Amino acid sequence: MRAVVKKAPGFDQMEYTDIPEPAAERDLVKIRIAYSGICGTDIHAYKGTYPSTKTPVVLGHEFSGLVTAVGPEVKNVKVGDRVTSETTFATCGVCPSCLTKDYNLCGNRRGIGTQVNGSMAEYVISREESVHLLPANVSMLAAALTEPLACGVHAAIEKADTGRGDVVCVFGAGAIGQMVAQVCGARGATVIVAGVAADSQRLALAKASGAARVVNQSAEDIDAIIKEMTAAGGVDIAFECSGAVAAANKALGVVRRQGKVIQMGVFPRSEALIATDLILHREIAYIGSRSQKPSSWRTALQLMADGTVDPARIVSNIFPLTDWREAFEQIARGEGIKNVIHCGEDIQ
Repeated sequence: MRAVVKKAPGFDQMEYTDIPEPAAERDLVKIRIAYSGICGTDIHAYKGTYPSTKTPVVLGHEFSGLVTAVGPEVKNVKVGDRVTSETTFATCGVCPSCLTKDYNLCGNRRGIGTQVNGSMAEYVISREESVHLLPANVSMLAAALTEPLACGVHAAIEKADTGRGDVVCVFGAGAIGQMVAQVCGARGATVIVAGVAADSQRLALAKASGAARVVNQSAEDIDAIIKEMTAAGGVDIAFECSGAVAAANKALGVVRRQGKVIQMGVFPRSEALIATDLILHREIAYIGSRSQKPSSWRTALQLMADGTVDPARIVSNIFPLTDWREAFEQIARGEGIKNVIHCGEDIQ
C-alpha cells in the first residue's frame, strides 16, 4: 500500500512509498482511510522537533474510514462500518491511569502515528477498544477531526466544566483553539477568542463559528474589552491553546479571582516564567489538559451528531495523498488552519 513514512529523525526525512498492508489480528480492526488530518505534532515530526516520533513510522492520527477486516477477538465492529479511532494503540493496562481509562496519562502508552504506523496511508489498524462507530449524520470529513474536537471536549468539559453563563477566553485561534471555542459555545458559554495580527483569518472563522467576540491583541486592548464584558470581574475560565508563555500570563491576568486557567499549549521550553503570584493571591486554579481520553471521544461524536459543533469548519484545503508534501508545507508556512489528506478518493 502507499503511505507517507517518516524514515529517520531530523528535518523532513519523509517519503511517499510502498509498504506492506497491515493485518487484522487478535482484537485489531483494519480500516481503509478516507481522510487524514495534519496535526501540529505531524508538522513537528516533519521538522524533526517532536521527540515522541519513533522512526520509521507512518504519520497521521486524525482519521476516518471504512472497516475492511477484523481480528478473531473483535466483537462489536464489523466489515463495512464507518469509523474513526482514538490515537491510543496500546497501554500498560495496569497503572492507575489505565484502570480509570485515563489512557492519555499512561506512561507506557503507544500512539498511532507516533510509535506505531498511522493514517497517512491507504490502511491503518487500531485496537477495537479505540474504534468508534460514526453516527449516520456525521460525515467522513468531520469524523476525521474527532481527535482535535475530543481534545477540546477534554479541556472545556472534563477539566474546566464550562457551563451556561460562563464567560471564557480562548488564547490561540488555531485548530485546537477553534475546537475549544466551539465546545464552550455548545455548552452555553459566552466565548472570546484572542489572537494576533497574523490570525486575522482564524479570528474571522472563530467569529463565524459563534464566538461572541474576537480580539486582535496586536491592535486591541484585551484587558479593557474583558473588563467591559465582565463588569471588571474577569473571565470565569481562560484556555491557553497557543503554547506562548505570554499568552499564559495574559490568561492569568484576565481570569477572575478563583477562576480557572486551562493549559493546553506546549511551551517551547519545559521551564517557563509563569506569573505564579497571580495564581497564589487570586486563588486561580491552573490546570493542565493533555490530549483526550475515551469519554472525550464519545462526547465529541455526540456533539457532532447533535449538530452543535462542526469541526469540518476549520478545514482549509483537501489534498490527495500524492500531494502530501504541499499539504505539510502549507501548514508549516502558517497558511490556513487545518489541511486534510484524502487517502481514499472514492470514500466520502
